[in-house]
Amino acid sequence: MGRWLRHLLTTHLVLRWRFPAATLAAIDEAIAESETRHRAEIRCAIETALPLGYLLRGRSARDRALDVFARLGVWDTAENNGVLLYILLAEHSIEIVADRGFAGRVSADEWAALAQSMEQEFRAGRFADGTLAVLRAIGQHALRHFPATGDNPNELSNRPVIL
Repeated sequence: MGRWLRHLLTTHLVLRWRFPAATLAAIDEAIAESETRHRAEIRCAIETALPLGYLLRGRSARDRALDVFARLGVWDTAENNGVLLYILLAEHSIEIVADRGFAGRVSADEWAALAQSMEQEFRAGRFADGTLAVLRAIGQHALRHFPATGDNPNELSNRPVIL
């Protein structure tokens, strides 16, 4: 019952308070700047609460992140090196989903550590700082494994998606 209440009470007003227009613009800029230095593609999706069908079936934030990863086409990059940063406000959940190009290069534990650091920042009320710090860290992994070379097209939008 507690999970249902959190999802019902987390509205778009909460999202706008924690992620105002200036923060969304800063996320867009951070992704764009990062992608000038590497060939990976980064997306950020922010959701207030899970859709009713997910709640009814007891699905997790990770399940939703995987679906959003596919829906946004983050998997559809030339080098299979897309990364999704998914934020579910109702559960204070952060998920990082990386395409198969990162397999064997960045471990699940490394992605989980980044998500945990962001969750700590969120608990302290630092939503912009936490998000931007994790985006920088994702960018560092991308730079290490997919440095920019020659032609570096922007395959996916840098603008954060509000679901």
